[in-house]
Amino acid sequence: MIAFTVVTFVAAFLAAAALPAVTADARPDLPAVLVSRQLAAHAGLRTGDTVTLALDATGSGAMRFRVGGAYEPTPDPMRFTARRLEARMHLPDLNAITASPSDPGSVESVKAVNVRLADPNDAAAFASALAARAPGIFARPTARTRVTVLGSTAFLLALMTMRAEERRETVGIIRLIGVSQRSILMGVLVEGLLIATSGAVFGILVAVAAQGAINRFFQWRYDTALVFVRVTMSIALRSIMLSVPLGIVAGLVGAWTLLRRDLPALIRR
Repeated sequence: MIAFTVVTFVAAFLAAAALPAVTADARPDLPAVLVSRQLAAHAGLRTGDTVTLALDATGSGAMRFRVGGAYEPTPDPMRFTARRLEARMHLPDLNAITASPSDPGSVESVKAVNVRLADPNDAAAFASALAARAPGIFARPTARTRVTVLGSTAFLLALMTMRAEERRETVGIIRLIGVSQRSILMGVLVEGLLIATSGAVFGILVAVAAQGAINRFFQWRYDTALVFVRVTMSIALRSIMLSVPLGIVAGLVGAWTLLRRDLPALIRR
């Protein structure tokens, strides 16, 4: 069983006309609310100010709160382009704002919950257990590593196939002088190993050198604390373990597309 904590957020905008932000000292009996750093900067809020929050700009369900402080929103890779104009409040206050008289169950329902597992490798088991215990509710990861790897593999395979096609005549001449297909494949294997290894090491060095600048630029661009690039030793080793075999296989596949052809087809201009 995986234990997790649910933190409820409510996103609220301060409308200039309908929902004014009062900069005077707040009454101590008002409920406290935390505002995101982006919202505090956008609306000019400080600790102790009084704000009015509602579901929409018309003031539906409006309530007054005392700003208890500011916080940095948890970085979310699925929402890094969104402006994090958010407020964090106690669950009873959230229910009071969002409750709908026509829907008694509105105070007991949520649309989405962010869950952080102690061990990210348990994501698949957690999703299966959740689907079995609560049909209709599903969990999905925030990363898309498999899609990236599959796309990179397809691109590498196409690149190595085009590279082998450019050497068609060279391979044909080598076969004409009596070099066996096995020897050619061994040469391609060694060449692919060298290219894949050097490419992986070069890519890791570039990523390590550029990760700081990349993170600072995109954090400034999207006003977020999300870390876009982080190269660790485990990531570097996994990259080498993936890229080297894939590079070798792609080179062999590209070479085999030539070796299975007849000699006249290889040397024909």
